[in-house]
Amino acid sequence: MNTHVKLWTTGDWNGLFGLGTNVLVNLLVLTGLLKFVLGMPDEITFGRILPAVGGMLFLGNMYYAWMAWKLARKTGRTDVCALPSGPSVPHMFIVVFVIMLPVLGMTGDPVKAWEAGLAWVFIQGFILIGGSFVAPLIRRITPRAALLGTLAGVSIAFIAMRPAMEIYLSPVIGLVCFAIIMVSWFGGVRYPRGLPAGLVAIGVGAALAWGGAALGLDTGMSVDKLSTSLGNIGFSIPIPSFDHVFSGFEFLGFILVTAIPFGVYDLVEALDNVESAEAAGDSYSTREAIAAEGVISLVGTLFGSCFANAVYIGHPGWKEIGGRIGYSAATGVAVLLFSWLGIISLLMDTIPVVAIAPILLYVGMLIGAQAFQSTPSSHAPAIMIGLVPHLAAWAKVLIDGALGAAGTNAATVGASAMATQGVLYDGLALLGNGAILSGLVLAAITVFTIERRFISAAAFALAGSVLTYFGFMHGAAVGIGDGFGVTPEVALAYLLVSGFLAGCHYLAVSTTGRVEEPAPAIAMESQP
Repeated sequence: MNTHVKLWTTGDWNGLFGLGTNVLVNLLVLTGLLKFVLGMPDEITFGRILPAVGGMLFLGNMYYAWMAWKLARKTGRTDVCALPSGPSVPHMFIVVFVIMLPVLGMTGDPVKAWEAGLAWVFIQGFILIGGSFVAPLIRRITPRAALLGTLAGVSIAFIAMRPAMEIYLSPVIGLVCFAIIMVSWFGGVRYPRGLPAGLVAIGVGAALAWGGAALGLDTGMSVDKLSTSLGNIGFSIPIPSFDHVFSGFEFLGFILVTAIPFGVYDLVEALDNVESAEAAGDSYSTREAIAAEGVISLVGTLFGSCFANAVYIGHPGWKEIGGRIGYSAATGVAVLLFSWLGIISLLMDTIPVVAIAPILLYVGMLIGAQAFQSTPSSHAPAIMIGLVPHLAAWAKVLIDGALGAAGTNAATVGASAMATQGVLYDGLALLGNGAILSGLVLAAITVFTIERRFISAAAFALAGSVLTYFGFMHGAAVGIGDGFGVTPEVALAYLLVSGFLAGCHYLAVSTTGRVEEPAPAIAMESQP
């Protein structure tokens, strides 16, 4: 059907300010992570990474606008809404806290950390492209509680905790901004003229910080810093970074431990968001949308972006307020201008990082809550066990950091000496290494055990044994160790558990002639 398609409607203004503000806030967040968490030099942050991210987001928004234009022409409809797109929010935190920050700690070199991030996203892109063909199968065999449970562990340990501490270091700004976020995003309060809560929080936080600075308080804001940031205003375009991408493969073993499970998570998230659009009336090709996400992330990475592109949740909401095709393309253009002209640098020295911290805490809360809200209540124990490896990994990071600040390390202090103080360091290391996969496997085993699907539980335990043998789980590096596996004792334990669970299945069948039905969920509500 050859139908004339309007590229802009009045409702696209609503979509532009909504999605555009959302993406801008996420750009400020990722810039804050680079600048304040990693200490990335400005010439890399504003001269290499942000121009590449801007170019990537421009391509993403333009491509999804083109998909919407094709769909509108094909169907003859005038209400087709483009898929929303932007930087992948979970990946912003995972690549910084789980990949780049540890590499920075190991090497002391921010360029090495950047290269490790580039290699991680590069692998993620190929997982997405290949996974676009197998996404439905992955979704069928892995319990949602396992996928979301291990993600909840990341959200609590590596997304929520640091911003929560930052908020209490500057409570006047942090708690006020957190309240602004809470009452809107959780309480449903609407601000005047429909202003987004994130923008209101950032504005109020900036006002409080600059007001405090005017009174002589140390809020991190100063006219001198603002003047310096004006020097970053200019024009920077993406530069090919092929050599940096492949230099990051120095950390391949460390990278693969998280790249594979988060590639799987990406597939499921994108699949869910495309399905959400279909439920709102816009039927897009899942394979095309996911493959495009992967290809665009790859392009961005090859030019210096250590962050991934993603199909965003929220299509029905943008469609409801009138967004069609133009809002997506206009968002891409706006992001390109902000990142290529260096305006983000100016905003970062205008806005205190503690004003952004509540947004990070909210993201951590939301991801953690989603694991419980979108799974059966009987699967709650599985989500809890999925959290545990991440808490161990977080505790180990803190211990290593504290010992490093004291000029020593765990090997020098000795595990036995720490054990006398209640710190089981070796246990934290075994449990925390490869936390993404071990949390997923443990949660999946628990789900299938709760449902008395013992063969499925045994299969995941067997997978855990294989993954552990090669160091993807519970190992500091991928390989075969001394020839008997990286952590052979733990691998053997998973193998014995697999055999035990298979035995439970055959015992249930031989005793009753069938596998037992799942036990009723334990009521958690308080009694009157």
